[in-house]
Formats: sequence, C-alpha cells, structure tokens
Amino acid sequence: MTDYFDPTYDDKSRWVSYWYQIREILNFNPRKVLVIGKGNGLVSDYLKLCGVEATTLDIDESLKPDVVSSVLNMPFSDNFFDVVLCAQVLEHLPYNDFPKALSEIKRVIKLGAVISLPHFGPAIKFLLKIPLLPEIKFLLKIPYPKKHLFKKEHFWEIGEWGFPAGRIKREFKKAGFSIAKDFVVFEKPLHHFFVLKK
Repeated sequence: MTDYFDPTYDDKSRWVSYWYQIREILNFNPRKVLVIGKGNGLVSDYLKLCGVEATTLDIDESLKPDVVSSVLNMPFSDNFFDVVLCAQVLEHLPYNDFPKALSEIKRVIKLGAVISLPHFGPAIKFLLKIPLLPEIKFLLKIPYPKKHLFKKEHFWEIGEWGFPAGRIKREFKKAGFSIAKDFVVFEKPLHHFFVLKK
C-alpha cells in the first residue's frame, strides 16, 4: 500500500474534495502552483502529472514538503506562483492570523487562489436524476451556530458562533481578492471552497 491511501481518513467524500481541488487549480491553466499544506501529497503529485510545476509548503517537516515554512511568512518573492492551493489549512491558525495569511497568499500569486475551509453544521441534500436529463443537485447548509470547542487542532470553522460565511467573505475582500466561485462540496458538506482572483 502506498503512502497516499489511509482508509480511515481518505474516505470517498474526501477523494471528491481532492477532485475539486485539482479541477479548480487546473481551471487557472497555471504553470507554477504552491500547495500550502502538503497532506498526503496526492494533489501535488497529480498536478505534476498534468505538467504543472507544483511546490509544497508545510510547517511539518516530517511530511517532507519542498519548503518547510509557515503560511504567515513564506520565503518567496512577490508574484512567484501563478496560483496557490490552500485546502483545510487556515483553520489551524488562530483567527487573528487569518488576514495575515491571506495577505501572504495574495503577495506570492499572479492569478488567484483556491482555498477550502471547514464549514460546521448539518446540511440538507437533494439529488434528482431522470434518464436523459442532467443531474440536479441541491445543498443547503442549515445555520446551527454553536460556540467553538478546540477540536482536531481547529481554532475556528465557518458556521460556528462568530464565524458566519459572510465574515469570511469580507476577509477575502479586505485582503484584495474577488470571489470567483463559492461552493460547498455536495459529497463532503464540511468542505467549503472559495476560488479567489487577485
């Protein structure tokens, strides 16, 4: 078995999230991509198979990223990468560091960023498939704000008390991004994606 697959972590819904990460990055048609938070390396390796120069950055040296560093102070020049992928990482920082992380991400990119964050709360999902017609999917996150309890190394999550999605979107705009796409993954409603343009 390879290092990629951990059946206790990489369930089917997480693989769908990887698919969205890859799709949204490739939609930029980038040459150079920075992947913040190496994880199991599957996404960065797949991007390389697609001909993209993918560099990984992580604070965890044991993951063997290309660069060991924090998103708060990245050792790259301005506009060094076309695009940044930062999936399920920024919630591991105290919220006060969120604007600084966004500023650093914006500094090192030319085109944009794909960011996914955890979105707390239940979801209602509806799927309809009629032969010969396109599939219809509908997902609604139900507001259920609760006070955050530090868990799984998360300092905060969208949907918790004090962290509505609107607040996160305002932070992106304050950092100088425009939001090109904003969606919750139907198969993994915990993952909320934002495709940002510089």
